[in-house]
Amino acid sequence: MTLKVRAKKIDPNALVAQRLKRRPSIEIKLRDNPNMKLSQMHDIGGCRAVLSNVGQVKRLVAKYKEFHSKSPKGRSDWDGSDDFDYVSRPKPDGYRSVHLVFRYQSESDDRRVYNGQRIEIQIRSKLQHLWATAVEMAQLFTGQALKSKVKNASEDWLRFFALTSSAFALREKCAPVPGTPDNHDEIAQELGAILDRTDIMSKLSDWNDTVHLLEVKKTAGAHFYLLILDPDKRTLNLQQFRKEEAAQAQRAYDKAEKDTENSPNTQVVLVSVDDFDALPRAYPNYYVDTKEFIAAVIRETV
Repeated sequence: MTLKVRAKKIDPNALVAQRLKRRPSIEIKLRDNPNMKLSQMHDIGGCRAVLSNVGQVKRLVAKYKEFHSKSPKGRSDWDGSDDFDYVSRPKPDGYRSVHLVFRYQSESDDRRVYNGQRIEIQIRSKLQHLWATAVEMAQLFTGQALKSKVKNASEDWLRFFALTSSAFALREKCAPVPGTPDNHDEIAQELGAILDRTDIMSKLSDWNDTVHLLEVKKTAGAHFYLLILDPDKRTLNLQQFRKEEAAQAQRAYDKAEKDTENSPNTQVVLVSVDDFDALPRAYPNYYVDTKEFIAAVIRETV
Protein backbone atom coordinates (compact mmCIF):
# COMPACT_ATOMS: atom_id res chain seq x y z
CA MET A 1 0.00 0.00 0.00
CA THR A 2 2.88 2.36 0.74
CA LEU A 3 4.36 1.64 -2.68
CA LYS A 4 1.01 2.27 -4.37
CA VAL A 5 0.50 5.62 -2.62
CA ARG A 6 4.02 6.85 -3.36
CA ALA A 7 4.05 5.62 -6.97
CA LYS A 8 0.66 7.13 -7.81
CA LYS A 9 1.73 10.52 -6.46
CA ILE A 10 4.63 10.52 -8.89
CA ASP A 11 2.86 8.84 -11.82
CA PRO A 12 -0.95 8.54 -11.77
CA ASN A 13 -0.64 5.86 -14.47
CA ALA A 14 1.79 3.72 -12.47
CA LEU A 15 1.12 -0.02 -12.42
CA VAL A 16 1.46 -1.56 -8.96
CA ALA A 17 1.27 -5.32 -8.43
CA GLN A 18 2.28 -7.95 -5.92
CA ARG A 19 3.21 -11.57 -6.45
CA LEU A 20 4.76 -14.70 -4.99
CA LYS A 21 7.88 -16.06 -6.66
CA ARG A 22 7.14 -19.21 -8.65
CA ARG A 23 8.50 -22.44 -7.22
CA PRO A 24 10.53 -23.33 -10.38
CA SER A 25 12.14 -19.87 -10.18
CA ILE A 26 13.00 -20.47 -6.53
CA GLU A 27 14.58 -23.83 -7.41
CA ILE A 28 16.63 -22.31 -10.23
CA LYS A 29 17.89 -19.52 -7.96
CA LEU A 30 18.94 -22.02 -5.28
CA ARG A 31 20.78 -24.11 -7.87
CA ASP A 32 22.51 -21.01 -9.24
CA ASN A 33 23.51 -19.94 -5.72
CA PRO A 34 24.50 -23.14 -3.84
CA ASN A 35 25.50 -21.21 -0.70
CA MET A 36 22.14 -19.44 -0.42
CA LYS A 37 19.56 -20.55 2.15
CA LEU A 38 15.86 -20.26 1.42
CA SER A 39 15.52 -17.76 4.28
CA GLN A 40 18.10 -15.51 2.56
CA MET A 41 16.11 -15.24 -0.68
CA HIS A 42 14.66 -11.74 -0.57
CA ASP A 43 12.33 -11.97 -3.56
CA ILE A 44 10.17 -14.96 -2.60
CA GLY A 45 7.46 -12.39 -2.09
CA GLY A 46 7.39 -8.90 -3.45
CA CYS A 47 5.64 -6.04 -5.14
CA ARG A 48 6.42 -4.02 -8.23
CA ALA A 49 5.81 -0.54 -9.57
CA VAL A 50 6.05 0.18 -13.29
CA LEU A 51 6.30 3.90 -14.03
CA SER A 52 6.08 5.72 -17.34
CA ASN A 53 9.73 6.80 -17.50
CA VAL A 54 13.08 6.40 -15.77
CA GLY A 55 12.92 9.92 -14.28
CA GLN A 56 9.89 8.84 -12.28
CA VAL A 57 11.72 5.68 -11.22
CA LYS A 58 14.54 7.80 -9.79
CA ARG A 59 12.06 10.09 -8.01
CA LEU A 60 10.32 7.13 -6.37
CA VAL A 61 13.62 5.62 -5.22
CA ALA A 62 14.61 9.05 -3.87
CA LYS A 63 11.34 9.15 -1.91
CA TYR A 64 12.25 5.89 -0.17
CA LYS A 65 15.76 7.21 0.57
CA GLU A 66 14.29 10.40 2.01
CA PHE A 67 11.95 8.45 4.28
CA HIS A 68 14.79 6.20 5.42
CA SER A 69 17.08 9.15 6.22
CA LYS A 70 14.40 10.80 8.35
CA SER A 71 13.32 7.64 10.20
CA PRO A 72 14.44 7.23 13.81
CA LYS A 73 17.07 4.54 14.27
CA GLY A 74 15.45 1.12 14.22
CA ARG A 75 12.16 2.36 12.76
CA SER A 76 13.02 1.84 9.08
CA ASP A 77 13.01 -1.73 7.78
CA TRP A 78 15.14 -0.86 4.74
CA ASP A 79 18.90 -0.56 5.05
CA GLY A 80 19.14 2.10 2.35
CA SER A 81 21.51 0.01 0.27
CA ASP A 82 21.99 0.70 -3.46
CA ASP A 83 23.43 -2.77 -4.10
CA PHE A 84 20.45 -3.68 -6.25
CA ASP A 85 20.30 -0.61 -8.49
CA TYR A 86 20.42 -2.37 -11.84
CA VAL A 87 19.47 0.82 -13.67
CA SER A 88 22.74 2.52 -12.78
CA ARG A 89 24.60 -0.78 -13.05
CA PRO A 90 22.79 -3.09 -15.52
CA LYS A 91 23.36 -6.82 -15.30
CA PRO A 92 25.50 -8.30 -18.12
CA ASP A 93 22.41 -10.00 -19.58
CA GLY A 94 20.65 -6.62 -19.85
CA TYR A 95 18.37 -6.70 -16.83
CA ARG A 96 17.62 -3.18 -15.54
CA SER A 97 15.45 -2.39 -12.54
CA VAL A 98 15.83 -1.07 -9.00
CA HIS A 99 15.29 -3.54 -6.15
CA LEU A 100 14.76 -2.38 -2.58
CA VAL A 101 14.94 -5.18 -0.01
CA PHE A 102 12.96 -4.79 3.20
CA ARG A 103 12.62 -6.84 6.37
CA TYR A 104 9.22 -7.58 7.86
CA GLN A 105 8.52 -6.00 11.25
CA SER A 106 5.50 -6.33 13.53
CA GLU A 107 4.76 -5.89 17.21
CA SER A 108 1.75 -8.21 17.01
CA ASP A 109 2.23 -11.50 18.86
CA ASP A 110 0.74 -13.59 16.05
CA ARG A 111 2.82 -11.79 13.39
CA ARG A 112 6.16 -11.51 15.17
CA VAL A 113 7.16 -14.93 13.87
CA TYR A 114 7.67 -13.32 10.45
CA ASN A 115 10.00 -10.60 11.73
CA GLY A 116 13.24 -10.48 9.80
CA GLN A 117 11.86 -12.21 6.72
CA ARG A 118 12.83 -10.38 3.55
CA ILE A 119 10.50 -8.83 1.00
CA GLU A 120 11.42 -7.08 -2.23
CA ILE A 121 10.14 -4.02 -4.05
CA GLN A 122 10.96 -3.72 -7.76
CA ILE A 123 10.77 -0.29 -9.37
CA ARG A 124 11.14 -0.05 -13.14
CA SER A 125 10.20 2.06 -16.14
CA LYS A 126 7.81 0.94 -18.87
CA LEU A 127 10.71 0.24 -21.25
CA GLN A 128 12.50 -1.82 -18.62
CA HIS A 129 9.26 -3.73 -17.96
CA LEU A 130 8.70 -4.47 -21.66
CA TRP A 131 12.24 -5.84 -21.92
CA ALA A 132 12.02 -8.02 -18.79
CA THR A 133 8.69 -9.59 -19.74
CA ALA A 134 9.89 -10.23 -23.31
CA VAL A 135 12.85 -12.16 -21.90
CA GLU A 136 10.48 -14.29 -19.82
CA MET A 137 8.32 -15.04 -22.87
CA ALA A 138 11.36 -15.95 -24.98
CA GLN A 139 12.67 -18.24 -22.26
CA LEU A 140 9.30 -19.96 -22.00
CA PHE A 141 8.65 -20.49 -25.71
CA THR A 142 12.20 -21.29 -26.83
CA GLY A 143 13.13 -23.41 -23.82
CA GLN A 144 16.40 -21.50 -23.46
CA ALA A 145 17.70 -20.49 -20.02
CA LEU A 146 18.04 -16.78 -20.73
CA LYS A 147 17.75 -15.75 -17.07
CA SER A 148 19.81 -18.45 -15.39
CA LYS A 149 23.50 -18.06 -14.62
CA VAL A 150 23.99 -21.43 -16.30
CA LYS A 151 23.28 -20.27 -19.86
CA ASN A 152 22.14 -22.79 -22.46
CA ALA A 153 20.74 -20.17 -24.83
CA SER A 154 22.00 -19.32 -28.29
CA GLU A 155 24.44 -16.45 -28.55
CA ASP A 156 22.06 -14.61 -30.91
CA TRP A 157 19.22 -14.56 -28.39
CA LEU A 158 21.52 -13.52 -25.55
CA ARG A 159 23.15 -10.77 -27.60
CA PHE A 160 19.78 -9.60 -28.93
CA PHE A 161 18.47 -8.94 -25.44
CA ALA A 162 21.72 -7.34 -24.24
CA LEU A 163 21.69 -4.97 -27.24
CA THR A 164 18.00 -4.07 -26.97
CA SER A 165 18.47 -3.35 -23.28
CA SER A 166 21.39 -1.03 -24.07
CA ALA A 167 19.35 0.71 -26.77
CA PHE A 168 16.55 1.31 -24.26
CA ALA A 169 19.09 2.47 -21.67
CA LEU A 170 20.59 5.06 -24.02
CA ARG A 171 17.10 6.30 -24.89
CA GLU A 172 16.56 6.76 -21.14
CA LYS A 173 19.98 8.44 -20.82
CA CYS A 174 21.21 5.65 -18.54
CA ALA A 175 24.27 3.41 -18.44
CA PRO A 176 24.43 0.79 -21.22
CA VAL A 177 24.84 -2.93 -20.57
CA PRO A 178 28.45 -4.02 -19.96
CA GLY A 179 30.07 -5.42 -23.09
CA THR A 180 27.80 -3.59 -25.54
CA PRO A 181 28.45 -0.42 -27.58
CA ASP A 182 27.81 2.90 -25.86
CA ASN A 183 26.32 4.66 -28.89
CA HIS A 184 23.07 4.18 -30.77
CA ASP A 185 24.53 3.76 -34.27
CA GLU A 186 26.75 0.81 -33.34
CA ILE A 187 23.96 -0.84 -31.39
CA ALA A 188 21.51 -0.41 -34.28
CA GLN A 189 24.04 -1.83 -36.75
CA GLU A 190 24.81 -4.93 -34.67
CA LEU A 191 21.17 -5.44 -33.76
CA GLY A 192 20.17 -5.16 -37.41
CA ALA A 193 22.71 -7.82 -38.36
CA ILE A 194 21.27 -10.23 -35.79
CA LEU A 195 17.73 -9.63 -36.99
CA ASP A 196 18.78 -10.11 -40.62
CA ARG A 197 20.28 -13.55 -40.00
CA THR A 198 17.73 -14.88 -37.47
CA ASP A 199 13.97 -15.28 -37.14
CA ILE A 200 13.86 -13.67 -33.68
CA MET A 201 11.39 -10.94 -34.62
CA SER A 202 9.04 -13.30 -36.45
CA LYS A 203 9.02 -15.64 -33.44
CA LEU A 204 8.25 -12.76 -31.09
CA SER A 205 5.42 -11.72 -33.37
CA ASP A 206 4.02 -15.23 -33.84
CA TRP A 207 3.67 -15.81 -30.10
CA ASN A 208 1.07 -13.04 -29.91
CA ASP A 209 -1.46 -15.16 -31.79
CA THR A 210 -0.78 -18.55 -30.24
CA VAL A 211 -2.29 -18.38 -26.75
CA HIS A 212 -6.03 -18.54 -26.10
CA LEU A 213 -7.44 -16.97 -22.92
CA LEU A 214 -10.02 -19.40 -21.59
CA GLU A 215 -13.38 -17.68 -21.26
CA VAL A 216 -13.61 -15.71 -18.05
CA LYS A 217 -15.92 -13.03 -16.70
CA LYS A 218 -14.73 -10.25 -14.44
CA THR A 219 -15.52 -10.99 -10.79
CA ALA A 220 -16.76 -7.98 -8.85
CA GLY A 221 -14.40 -7.15 -5.99
CA ALA A 222 -11.66 -9.50 -7.20
CA HIS A 223 -8.30 -8.85 -5.53
CA PHE A 224 -6.17 -11.94 -6.16
CA TYR A 225 -5.65 -13.52 -9.59
CA LEU A 226 -4.29 -16.99 -10.28
CA LEU A 227 -2.74 -17.19 -13.76
CA ILE A 228 -1.94 -20.57 -15.33
CA LEU A 229 -0.18 -20.36 -18.69
CA ASP A 230 0.24 -23.64 -20.59
CA PRO A 231 2.46 -22.97 -23.65
CA ASP A 232 2.06 -26.54 -24.88
CA LYS A 233 -1.75 -26.35 -25.01
CA ARG A 234 -1.55 -22.63 -25.85
CA THR A 235 -4.00 -21.67 -23.12
CA LEU A 236 -4.18 -19.13 -20.30
CA ASN A 237 -6.48 -19.92 -17.39
CA LEU A 238 -7.47 -17.15 -15.01
CA GLN A 239 -9.08 -17.60 -11.59
CA GLN A 240 -10.24 -14.65 -9.47
CA PHE A 241 -10.58 -14.30 -5.70
CA ARG A 242 -11.87 -11.52 -3.44
CA LYS A 243 -9.70 -10.07 -0.66
CA GLU A 244 -11.50 -12.12 1.99
CA GLU A 245 -10.74 -15.27 -0.03
CA ALA A 246 -6.98 -15.02 0.46
CA ALA A 247 -6.72 -18.47 2.06
CA GLN A 248 -8.78 -20.00 -0.74
CA ALA A 249 -6.55 -18.31 -3.33
CA GLN A 250 -3.45 -19.72 -1.64
CA ARG A 251 -4.93 -23.24 -1.62
CA ALA A 252 -5.80 -22.94 -5.32
CA TYR A 253 -2.24 -21.76 -6.03
CA ASP A 254 -0.75 -24.70 -4.12
CA LYS A 255 -3.01 -27.14 -5.97
CA ALA A 256 -2.17 -25.65 -9.37
CA GLU A 257 1.56 -26.01 -8.69
CA LYS A 258 1.12 -29.64 -7.64
CA ASP A 259 -1.11 -30.38 -10.64
CA THR A 260 1.54 -29.03 -13.03
CA GLU A 261 4.60 -30.65 -11.43
CA ASN A 262 5.03 -32.89 -14.48
CA SER A 263 4.53 -29.99 -16.90
CA PRO A 264 7.72 -27.94 -16.45
CA ASN A 265 6.72 -25.40 -19.11
CA THR A 266 3.45 -24.48 -17.40
CA GLN A 267 3.66 -21.15 -15.59
CA VAL A 268 1.62 -20.66 -12.39
CA VAL A 269 1.56 -17.39 -10.48
CA LEU A 270 -0.67 -15.78 -7.84
CA VAL A 271 -0.77 -11.99 -8.16
CA SER A 272 -2.68 -8.91 -7.09
CA VAL A 273 -3.11 -5.73 -9.13
CA ASP A 274 -5.07 -2.48 -8.84
CA ASP A 275 -7.86 -3.74 -11.08
CA PHE A 276 -8.73 -6.50 -13.54
CA ASP A 277 -7.93 -4.39 -16.60
CA ALA A 278 -4.38 -3.81 -15.36
CA LEU A 279 -3.49 -7.52 -15.53
CA PRO A 280 -2.41 -7.61 -19.21
CA ARG A 281 -0.21 -4.54 -18.73
CA ALA A 282 1.31 -5.77 -15.48
CA TYR A 283 1.91 -9.31 -16.75
CA PRO A 284 2.16 -9.21 -20.58
CA ASN A 285 4.34 -12.32 -20.42
CA TYR A 286 1.33 -14.34 -19.22
CA TYR A 287 -0.94 -12.80 -21.84
CA VAL A 288 1.84 -13.34 -24.40
CA ASP A 289 1.75 -9.77 -25.66
CA THR A 290 4.97 -8.68 -27.37
CA LYS A 291 3.51 -5.91 -29.57
CA GLU A 292 4.88 -2.95 -27.60
CA PHE A 293 8.28 -4.58 -27.19
CA ILE A 294 8.52 -5.27 -30.94
CA ALA A 295 7.56 -1.68 -31.72
CA ALA A 296 10.25 -0.42 -29.31
CA VAL A 297 12.90 -2.65 -30.93
CA ILE A 298 11.95 -1.48 -34.43
CA ARG A 299 12.26 2.11 -33.29
CA GLU A 300 15.82 1.46 -32.11
CA THR A 301 16.96 -0.16 -35.37
CA VAL A 302 15.78 2.68 -37.64
